[in-house]
Amino acid sequence: MNQPTPSQPRPSSPDELFGAACGHARRTAVLGSVEAVLGWDEQTMLPPAAAAHRADQAAEMAAIVHRQRTLPEQADRLERLAGSSLATAGTPEQRATIRLLKSDVEKQARLPQRLVEELARAAVEGQQAWVAARASSSWEGLRPHLVRMFALKREQAACQRPDLDPYDALLDDYEPGARWRGVAERFALLREVIVPLVQACIGSSRRPDDGLFSQRVYPVDAQQAFVREVAKRIGFDFNRGRLDTTAHPFCTSLGPNDCRITTRWNDRFLPTALFGVLHEAGHGLYEQGLPREWYGLPPGESASLGIHESQSRLWENSIGRSRPFWNWCLPLAKAAFPQALGEVGVEEFHDALMVVRPSFIRVEADEVTYNLHVMLRFDLERAVVHGELAVDDLPDAWNERFERDFGMRPPDNAHGVLQDIHWSAGLIGYFPTYTLGTMFASQLLAAIRRAIPDLDAGLATGRFDELLGWLRREVHAEGRMLESEPLIERVTGMPVSGTWLAESLRERYGRAYGL
Repeated sequence: MNQPTPSQPRPSSPDELFGAACGHARRTAVLGSVEAVLGWDEQTMLPPAAAAHRADQAAEMAAIVHRQRTLPEQADRLERLAGSSLATAGTPEQRATIRLLKSDVEKQARLPQRLVEELARAAVEGQQAWVAARASSSWEGLRPHLVRMFALKREQAACQRPDLDPYDALLDDYEPGARWRGVAERFALLREVIVPLVQACIGSSRRPDDGLFSQRVYPVDAQQAFVREVAKRIGFDFNRGRLDTTAHPFCTSLGPNDCRITTRWNDRFLPTALFGVLHEAGHGLYEQGLPREWYGLPPGESASLGIHESQSRLWENSIGRSRPFWNWCLPLAKAAFPQALGEVGVEEFHDALMVVRPSFIRVEADEVTYNLHVMLRFDLERAVVHGELAVDDLPDAWNERFERDFGMRPPDNAHGVLQDIHWSAGLIGYFPTYTLGTMFASQLLAAIRRAIPDLDAGLATGRFDELLGWLRREVHAEGRMLESEPLIERVTGMPVSGTWLAESLRERYGRAYGL
């Protein structure tokens, strides 16, 4: 359908070539969005018995999208465009589109179609196996799927980027330009701050109490209405998105006006859904803020998973755990949960958010220990990809490392190696972007405070337009024009550094614990 016909002469001028290449990429994006619908449905609605057929559907769609993306005609257009005047003298959007589409097509063309189909099938089967294995805490229920997935991902790395270390090849899919040694160095510096801070908080005689979260009941129906209202107030557009229930929270975009966010519910622990939705709504705000006129093309895509996580972590932690935010939000929470929060004041509520306590589940961890969870996963998945650790040994390696970092051992695999969906879904190399994104978020917040001196006053009265407008202009509108580090440096005027996160944690938790 994309081959020239007698009535459609072969494009010759740079502008014609560019229009044809963009049209092809947009059609490919539409097919990719159909693939994404299948993925969203699988994690929210799919009956367990339908998993095998969904795996077949996913494999077929992956093959169709792969063939469309790597058609020789498109590769030829992009090769000709790379030597044209548009590649050097076009608009910034044109230059980035040519460069990045060409790179994307070349990377995808190195993957055999057989591998593309196997990866898609393994992801569906692995995710369905993960749901059952986590529910029963059965390592053996997931083990063969992880053996298969890690093998497939090593093959993908070797095909796609034979010039790179295999883990770097996988990491590059999520955080272009990042290399594991550089990530490890940044994590080591941050770890030097986090570990003693956790110990100091635990040893302090002044300890905030989060009993109001863990010892009271928050009806799920009230939670659903409350978190939806919070997401709406911070700017998530429910005319262009929706909120659903899943086993593991995620955000996905099914098109320029269709962003889906999800969470899970716990009527005995409000932060599970609340901060899950703030996190996923942060992703959603980014997706809804990307330039729609560039849909399907690099200027209309996210810069990286690290930048995506910077948006989610900014709203979840920098904003959502701040005292001014709860000056505004607590009355909403009290109206939603009058029995649980009727007599609670802002000081007591905010103190409960500042509790630092080692815990087993990453997505429910406090802000300080959270990054230790990420570092554990980063080190283990890298070791497996490098052949330093066998998949069969993951549970023991997890438990030993967890005990070293957190001073306790998971009681079962559901609280350990089985708690995250990422490896079963093939998202190997994704984990480090959570902490990279948290670092970016802290650095962005410093720039935001310089640009909006009365930020706290706005948060305290529920005015988020100025903050969201700044993010729209400085981050969202840039699309994928820049990689994450150049983007952060341009926006903040400073080189990327973990110092902002380290100092933020020290200052805020030092104050809460009287350190």
